[in-house]
Amino acid sequence: MGNKITNICCIGAGYVGGPTMAVIAAKCPHIKVTIVDLNVARIAAWNDENLDNLPVYEPGLAEIVSQARGRNLFFTTEVEKAIDEAQMIFISVNTPTKTYGLGKGKAADLKYIELCARQIAAVSKNDKIVVEKSTLPVRTAEAVRSILDNTGNGVKFQILSNPEFLAEGTAVEDLLSPDRVLIGGDTDEEGQAAIKALADVYAEWIPRERILTTNVWSSELSKLTANAFLAQRVSSINAMSELCEKTGADVNEVARAIGMDSRIGPKFLKASVGFGGSCFQKDILNLVYIAKSYGLNEVADYWEQVVIMNDHQKVRFAAKIVKTLYNTVSGKKIAFLGWAFKKDTNDTRESAAIQVADELLYEQANIAVFDPKVEEDKIQADLNYLDTRTKEENAKLATAFQDPYEACKDAHAIAVLTEWDEFKEYDWQRIYDNMKKPAFVFDGRAILDGKKLTDIGFVFHVIGK
Repeated sequence: MGNKITNICCIGAGYVGGPTMAVIAAKCPHIKVTIVDLNVARIAAWNDENLDNLPVYEPGLAEIVSQARGRNLFFTTEVEKAIDEAQMIFISVNTPTKTYGLGKGKAADLKYIELCARQIAAVSKNDKIVVEKSTLPVRTAEAVRSILDNTGNGVKFQILSNPEFLAEGTAVEDLLSPDRVLIGGDTDEEGQAAIKALADVYAEWIPRERILTTNVWSSELSKLTANAFLAQRVSSINAMSELCEKTGADVNEVARAIGMDSRIGPKFLKASVGFGGSCFQKDILNLVYIAKSYGLNEVADYWEQVVIMNDHQKVRFAAKIVKTLYNTVSGKKIAFLGWAFKKDTNDTRESAAIQVADELLYEQANIAVFDPKVEEDKIQADLNYLDTRTKEENAKLATAFQDPYEACKDAHAIAVLTEWDEFKEYDWQRIYDNMKKPAFVFDGRAILDGKKLTDIGFVFHVIGK
């Protein structure tokens, strides 16, 4: 297994697997990279000649895919064939929070990981390196190894942990020039050979000093820890934003002041309506579950507070809209600018907009949504997943628009839920002229020019001021 890698398979064509493998293929033309997924529609989208139809939107991704697709980058539903031919297999499937049984609401659901391991074990006829790319709880590799080593096929497997640290919206840039690449594996000779094989792939474009190696358990835990620390910073500054609103301080000025302290730094100190995405909440809750399973209740309580604070920020943002609009939004049109959890992505998982919408719909508001990259069927699916209203009720109360000016027309208030740059460039005078008066703007991402909007005539509210 120490030979040079020439054939890689990735199981899972989602937000991690697709971009990561596309960059590997682009930077390593000598390696055949095959991405497999049982979702026929998703694979078809990756193969679509119109690159605007890729299932993942990331700046620069279409160009990367175009460069390698059909040359050494392939997307297919032929899972077993790709597994059989590959020397190295990346597992990049979803690991959602359990919605049932032991650990419900906190523990990671590893059923897809186990299914992958069993399929790899059943198909493999020669030795392979299996790489955990999905975000996993510590010691998951032990379970994967147990399945693989008890197949009876006589195949030897090496298990590596290679967590991703990319941020959606800057994923391609993060993959091309990462702060670090982390590879965890066994400390014996075969384990070290497997680590070297994967390190050699990344070394085609990443300096060796940025490729860190650890034991497999440290690698698995590092990913959870990194996300927990980042989310903690967001919740910390959001906690201060509420205090700023009560005391007359400006959270942006506070963030700038503390961010200039070299011990703290300026990143992830942007007050907002709350963090979202597929990782932060899921990984923190996973960390909470792991801590509790070892009887570390104080540790678990500490990290769970980060999620509690994040939920509070979203609920209080919605409550402020209700209270400001004379304590009722029943029958009123509230325009949402943004539905994705952050700009430059079409990912809506755990988006703050979903919970804010849910709170306002409970108050019988009418929600009009515009997001430049999120389609109406996804918005409706997000609301229906909450299971707090019928599909018919959601369809009646929440409507998606393809034009921001139409979304805002006749609205009583606008809520900015995603920090898309284009929102700053809109003709706000035109928007104001077509709204109900008084016209309110609630900037949940602190991206708009409050003075400009106030001068136009808006009643302007922003997080942390």
